[in-house]
Amino acid sequence: MFDIIGDIHGCYDELLELLNTLGYSLKSGIPIPPSGRQVAFVGDGMDRGPSSVQVMQLLFAMQDKNQLIYSPGNHCNKLYRYAKGNNVQQTHGLETTIAELDSLSKEKRSQTLKRYRQFYEELPLYHELDSGKLIIAHAGLSAQLIGAPPSSTVRTFVLYGDISGKTLSDGRPERRDWAKSYHGTPWIVYGHTPVREPRFKHHTINIDTGCVFGGKLTALRWPELEIVSVASKQPFQPEKFTEYSS
Repeated sequence: MFDIIGDIHGCYDELLELLNTLGYSLKSGIPIPPSGRQVAFVGDGMDRGPSSVQVMQLLFAMQDKNQLIYSPGNHCNKLYRYAKGNNVQQTHGLETTIAELDSLSKEKRSQTLKRYRQFYEELPLYHELDSGKLIIAHAGLSAQLIGAPPSSTVRTFVLYGDISGKTLSDGRPERRDWAKSYHGTPWIVYGHTPVREPRFKHHTINIDTGCVFGGKLTALRWPELEIVSVASKQPFQPEKFTEYSS
């Protein structure tokens, strides 16, 4: 039913290759699926990689056709705040997206940021699909928060994961391993934390296999729980991947 794609981070060429591998046609400008299937995304389509604007344009086109299933991530949120004119730090990959935007004409740059604001404002925080059996949330979701009213707690968990409040040496928030203690019934498919291989833990699957860091771009086929990946074209940065204990 669904082909759920992990964090793209501006890796447009790998995205096209993965869609082609999954049997989608892009002749019409948006992914046309094989019969009975839909593509979905765990978010963070932009930042860090070489082609964030092209990824955004593809997502915009899908949204225009009412065919977009996308759970926004922390990078999506940061770009949204930038697009609204907020003073945000141009670090952790946002600077690459801004450099791409700055290479556009003034009019095209303004149009793209305006369209991005619309894009983001129309997104739900996370998706419940297949009669509630499947949840797509960028950084995950605890069992207690499933179905809870929108709140800053839900928003923070979906965008950043289960953060401790501490900061790592590179400026990123420290994340607790929420999947290790997840015992909910719905399967939660998420990304956000780069891993060498998709991580299956209880009813959770992390499909961010670090494409932008030279790993792979991965899709999970639901309900088959099959993994389909394509190799990254980016330089390999092993230090960017998380190694979990059991």
